[in-house]
Amino acid sequence: MRTALIVVAALAAAVVVDLISGVLVRRVARGRYQWLLEPLRHACRRPAAAVLLVAALYYALPLGPPGWQPHLRHVARVALVISGAWLVNNALHVAEAVAFSRLPGDAVASRRVRRARTQIRPVRRLTVAVVTIVAIGLILITFRPVRLFGVSMLTSAGVVGALIGLSARTALGNAFAGVQVAFADGLHVGDVLVVDGEWGRVEEVKLTNVVIRLWDERMLILPTTYFTERPFQNWTRNEFRVVGKVQLHVDHTADLDDLRREARRLVESSPLWDRHQWVLQMVDSTPQTVVIQVQASAADGASAWDLRCDLREGLICYLRDHHPQWLPRTRGQYQP
Repeated sequence: MRTALIVVAALAAAVVVDLISGVLVRRVARGRYQWLLEPLRHACRRPAAAVLLVAALYYALPLGPPGWQPHLRHVARVALVISGAWLVNNALHVAEAVAFSRLPGDAVASRRVRRARTQIRPVRRLTVAVVTIVAIGLILITFRPVRLFGVSMLTSAGVVGALIGLSARTALGNAFAGVQVAFADGLHVGDVLVVDGEWGRVEEVKLTNVVIRLWDERMLILPTTYFTERPFQNWTRNEFRVVGKVQLHVDHTADLDDLRREARRLVESSPLWDRHQWVLQMVDSTPQTVVIQVQASAADGASAWDLRCDLREGLICYLRDHHPQWLPRTRGQYQP
């Protein structure tokens, strides 16, 4: 009877707490903190009620002689750990969602916003993983046979422990590398990267891997340790403007001023050019040709790629149709 009364009182307390929290959110906060309190209340009302009920049941059950009551207390203890982890994880999810909702919607507009989005999610996932591991550890400690078996495995079977450590080294290395990438300020969600000759935009930075959408819509998934151990190009670390370049081989007799006028016409008529900078220069020479390079800026990596393709196509067509004699050719010397 005492146990039943305590459980009923805990159930009534959970209902009262839920009602009072609803009144506080709707009236006391008056909209000032409702953006935080309302989702927190909806996400945590069930796990909080579970924590109250299980805690009341655990403390209501008497220790008593060996029988069914100690086993029920053990079940209540495990349930208390699980409900507590459920409550903490829900609160962490709400904190992440609220943090994202307070940021501007355009993730590529501000470097600070992109950095915040890159850092919040790995931290939340790491904390959820830590809470889950702690909960599992607390549950296993309550089972004496399992605890003794685990201790004997770690102390006596050194080979098994070494194998476990080797198997977990990669996962732990990626996890710590994910935190390092998030806070090293080397890349952010929305940055344009060049990795192994492929360029793409960072879609997501996870705890163990980074997802990159390549220029042809393929998804490249790399472990986070890649970005801590190997060099990569970040075209948009400080700004999104990208300067694209096109190189062409032409004959030594080509008039660069004429080509410069045509390149200027192509650049200025293209909607992909951001009206910031462009230039045509001779950058190299060979015994058969000279190398000209056209550089033009665009708003982002995708626009720079398309602008490069348009300029290359336009200049080749101009040489073919108007000055075919300027195309590369091989000369020979006749000796009678």
